[in-house]
Amino acid sequence: MSKSNSSTLRNLENQSDEVTFILLGFSEYPELQVPLFLLFLAIYTVTVLGNLGMVMVIRINPKLHTPMYFFLSHLSFVDFCYSTVVTPKLLENLAVEDRTISFTGCIMQFFLACVFVVTETFMLAVMAYDRFVAVCNPLLYTAVMSQKLCSLLVGASYSWGIACSLTLTYFLVHLTFRGNNIINNFVCEPAAIISVSRSDPYISQKILLVSATFNEISSLVIILTSYIFIFITVMRMPSTGGRHKAFSTCASHLTAITIFHGTILFLYCVPNSKSSWLMVKVASVFYTVVIPMLNPLIYSLRNKEVKETVRKFINTKSMSFNVK
Repeated sequence: MSKSNSSTLRNLENQSDEVTFILLGFSEYPELQVPLFLLFLAIYTVTVLGNLGMVMVIRINPKLHTPMYFFLSHLSFVDFCYSTVVTPKLLENLAVEDRTISFTGCIMQFFLACVFVVTETFMLAVMAYDRFVAVCNPLLYTAVMSQKLCSLLVGASYSWGIACSLTLTYFLVHLTFRGNNIINNFVCEPAAIISVSRSDPYISQKILLVSATFNEISSLVIILTSYIFIFITVMRMPSTGGRHKAFSTCASHLTAITIFHGTILFLYCVPNSKSSWLMVKVASVFYTVVIPMLNPLIYSLRNKEVKETVRKFINTKSMSFNVK
């Protein structure tokens, strides 16, 4: 094992024994603890059922074994994992007065959350490219979007998410912390962790800024480029029906990326947003808790194939239940 890895593990072991973090969450609103608990519990339940249900629906219907639904199944899986990393701890902090989280627990929550949010960022970009090929080169779609390419694109999204998370976690672990550290949020997000460290945060802040900026800009470039070509192609179509069909194919994806990237840009790119911690918390809730719930609803409500599969599945289960 290299000296760098040895020092990282030693630093993690030393700090894990003596350092804790206190996630304030929404503790300044004691009268809202129960309503917020019930609200977030309902949202998490819908998130789990919606995303795992979407994965199951895509697997059981052979008609949905296409590149678009292959990517959608992975998006649903990422949303489920992302929500599961964040929401249970949020619910625990609303239910009990002890809002502490260990150093190791906080770092692990950040690591996993970072993996899944970066993966989702590029999964949405991959889905934009898939729509570009489907609309602009429909005759070559099957040949271009082969199973091998789809697997490579999904694998690259996960791999880049892990690589980014490992890099940021490495620099966080090398910061120095002492005793109890108050984080004015409900999740161990990097800016809050860096702000309570006792060491010089300059390098960690720059690494965080460069990583977040690169991921956001590069994914948006892929998405915007894809949709510019899609828009040009659609506007050249002679029939109104053809244009409507092409736009409706992209509508769910456009809705998902607008909500996801709009929230992230609001959090990190609007200068005045961080002056209000409440606004930051609400926006954080939206992209960590609410968006994973919305994605399966967005894709299922506008999708005839998904709705038809769900209807058939429910009817089959009802008939088998009645027979028994």
